[in-house]
Amino acid sequence: MARRFLLLDRDGTLNVEKDYLSDPEQLVLIPGAGAALRKLRYAGFGLVVLTNQSGLARGYFTLAQIEAVHQRLHQLLAHEGVGVDGIYLCPHGPQEDCRCRKPRPGLVEQAVVAHGFDPALAIMIGDKSADVELGKAVGAVSILVRTGYGRESEAKGVKADVVLDALPEAADWILGKPTP
Repeated sequence: MARRFLLLDRDGTLNVEKDYLSDPEQLVLIPGAGAALRKLRYAGFGLVVLTNQSGLARGYFTLAQIEAVHQRLHQLLAHEGVGVDGIYLCPHGPQEDCRCRKPRPGLVEQAVVAHGFDPALAIMIGDKSADVELGKAVGAVSILVRTGYGRESEAKGVKADVVLDALPEAADWILGKPTP
C-alpha cells in the first residue's frame, strides 16, 4: 500500500499566524500541533508543508530569512519529537502567473516528485480557501482548521470536506477517533 501524505499549510495551521513572518524568534507552534503531527507520523503518514510566501516577491524579507524561519520550524518540531518530510514554498506574489501558488497544484507536484505519493490519497489541512481549493484541485480530502484565518474562512463559506477547531482535532479525525 502506498504511503499516505498530509499536505500542511504553515502559517495559521502549524504555527501562530504572524503577517509576513520573517523572524525565526516570532515562530510559535499552535498548541498541540507538534503532538498531533507526532501521532500522525507514528501512524505512518508522510508530512509535507506547503506555504505561499508572497512576502519574498514583495521584498518584505529575503530567502535567507525564510530559510531561517524554516530551520526554526524544524527545531521546534524536533523538540516535539517529530519532523516533516519537506517544506515547499511559493515565492511569488498573487499577481504573478505561477503554477506553485496555492490553490494551483505546483507545490503538491513538487512534493509528489520528491516523495512518490498519490495526491488523491492525501489530506490537505489549512486555514484558508486557497488550502481547501488546493486539496480539491489534486483530489485530496480537505480539512479547514479554525486557527489562523480559519474562522474567518468558515464565516465566508469556504466549503472544506471537514471543518475542525485545530490540528489536534484533525489528527483525531484522521485517525478515526471521535472529536469532542
